[in-house]
Amino acid sequence: MSTLSAGQQAPISSQLGLVHQHYRALLRTRRTYTALAVGAVLAFLAGALWYADKSNAGQFFDRLPYFFDFFIHFQPDEPMEIVRALFDLPSPFADGSFKYDYEEGRVYLIGGLYLPEYFYQMLVTINIALISTLIGVTFAFGLSFFAASNVTGSRSVRFVVRRFLEVLRAFPEIVIAGMLVAILSIGPIGAIVAVSIHTIGSLGKLFYEVIENADTRADEGLRAVGGNWLERVRFGFVPQVLPNFVSYALLRMEINVRASTIIGAVGGGGIGEVFRLSIGRDHAAKTYAIIILLFATIIGIDWISGYLRKRLVGQSAFTIGG
Repeated sequence: MSTLSAGQQAPISSQLGLVHQHYRALLRTRRTYTALAVGAVLAFLAGALWYADKSNAGQFFDRLPYFFDFFIHFQPDEPMEIVRALFDLPSPFADGSFKYDYEEGRVYLIGGLYLPEYFYQMLVTINIALISTLIGVTFAFGLSFFAASNVTGSRSVRFVVRRFLEVLRAFPEIVIAGMLVAILSIGPIGAIVAVSIHTIGSLGKLFYEVIENADTRADEGLRAVGGNWLERVRFGFVPQVLPNFVSYALLRMEINVRASTIIGAVGGGGIGEVFRLSIGRDHAAKTYAIIILLFATIIGIDWISGYLRKRLVGQSAFTIGG
């Protein structure tokens, strides 16, 4: 038996060589397709940006060097004005105009104790999100079991319920709110209805997917002892899916706070409405006060929601590979 000297390679069999050549050919084909796909996406993106730029009255790319001009000129008289606007404190620059009428927005509770206007409006926005989430969770909970294939055997029932949920989530909340303003007038009621409709559609889909991934052994046991449909749902599925349902509900609450803020700009009330008015009237201190309050509130809600969801479904669900 001959031995290989230093620097020599062992001969590769013809079959192994063919496999290697085939692998290299597949690798070249994959790289070619990847390059073509990336090129097509970049070309589409460039075309979309060009079309958007030409359609924009101000020519976006021509105005790009002046992007920060707004923030440079949109400044309060002094930084403390933001604090005064946030807590409805008297301003030394008060001249009788709406720009410095911070004290007018106070919401008095008892005697001289008051709630600053923007804190009150933020509570209105959170209330819209909370009520909408509760309504959405209630209806989505009931509908999801009729849409799940492992709970409802009738294809026609599942088809109708699933298409209904698709219709509910087909339109963004702001579009629904814009239509409802004409019907229900300006105020939080239209915002609650709009956010609730979209929440039912979104949570309904998430809920029935959770149900379809549930362990069916408990359901099979209940079937074996003669359990009816309600008993199967109550004792076979609800205990399994409830932690995930609550987790999704909390996540949806975060989304609804943001949606309620945006809806305020079209007449839905809350912090979004006063933000639109302040920036439209060129009231810098009020605008930055609202931005700071929004930022702090959303971070706080996200942190609380994330903490509760981790406690419900476990830290491993939030860890890659967990």
